[in-house]
Amino acid sequence: MNDVARQAGVCKATVSLALRGSRQIPVKTRDRVQRAAQKLGYAQNPVVAHLLSELRRDHRMPRRHTLALFNAHGNRDAFTANDTIPTWVQGCRRRAEVMGYGTDEFWLHDPGFQPRRLGQILRARGIQGGIILGGFNSNVLPESHAEIWAGFACVVAGVRTHRPTLSFCCVDHHELVVEAVQKTMELGYKRPALVIDQRIDRLVDGRLSSAMWLAQSGLPMEARVPAFMRGEAAQKDPREFQAWFQQFRPDVLLTYYKQVKKWLGACGTRVPADVGVVMLERLASDEGWAGMDQRNDLAGEAAVDRVIGMIHNREIGPPEIPCATLVAAHWVHGDSVRKMAT
Repeated sequence: MNDVARQAGVCKATVSLALRGSRQIPVKTRDRVQRAAQKLGYAQNPVVAHLLSELRRDHRMPRRHTLALFNAHGNRDAFTANDTIPTWVQGCRRRAEVMGYGTDEFWLHDPGFQPRRLGQILRARGIQGGIILGGFNSNVLPESHAEIWAGFACVVAGVRTHRPTLSFCCVDHHELVVEAVQKTMELGYKRPALVIDQRIDRLVDGRLSSAMWLAQSGLPMEARVPAFMRGEAAQKDPREFQAWFQQFRPDVLLTYYKQVKKWLGACGTRVPADVGVVMLERLASDEGWAGMDQRNDLAGEAAVDRVIGMIHNREIGPPEIPCATLVAAHWVHGDSVRKMAT
């Protein structure tokens, strides 16, 4: 713009007005500026020009917009009193702040907030969309809140939902397991096995078990240990796990359950001297454990970016084609595994 101003013999402000066709600038001056701009190959950035136009048209003080954080967990205090959910919330809040948004929290099971009343509150506060968090026990959203999903831009941070299916952001569960197996193989383990619960696997559309099948497909047949899929039952009665372990004798376990260490101890098996244990969701508090950091805070950030994009594009209600944003986990070494002798 400086070059155009010098070429036309005017100031930058005149160039700006002339290129917008402002009648404040005489026709001859406008023509001279436009010829200078053409000669120098100057072109306005259309995105910036549109933004500046909007700002000029609205002289009010900028208003801080707000996103809703919907707590779908059964516990009203899950945003603070849960092992994993606070990390998701932290990521949402952090990204919202960077993007100029505030956040308001709503518990979907609050008996004082009937869906219609919740919708009224959201609209009264100028909230156009939000992120659904904590729905880890079911991937079916409450049918009672259908008018919320239909009337606002909503994204799930966590497992894929059904009825309706919304866009969602979470760890790449398939890559998570494949990467964990690869890391154990690099340490010299030969017989990795998955220890989870079938309900958890179904919540993520079978991506954990299918990834384990793929990871084991390159192993000799005798090294392909079948998964133990009754983790929740084993928490009540570990003998079922112990019978499975005694039968198949894997040398490293991939699991969500820290109780595995105690279950193994009852079999006279030491961690990591006799068997390794890898946490599929290693939390910041899991000091000493090897495992995969799922970076749920980054998934929360991604959910904020997606819902803001939907708001800007006026994409309200369940999308015709839901999108998934998958975040790669990364390996954290710990004392629950060891380098195996070659």
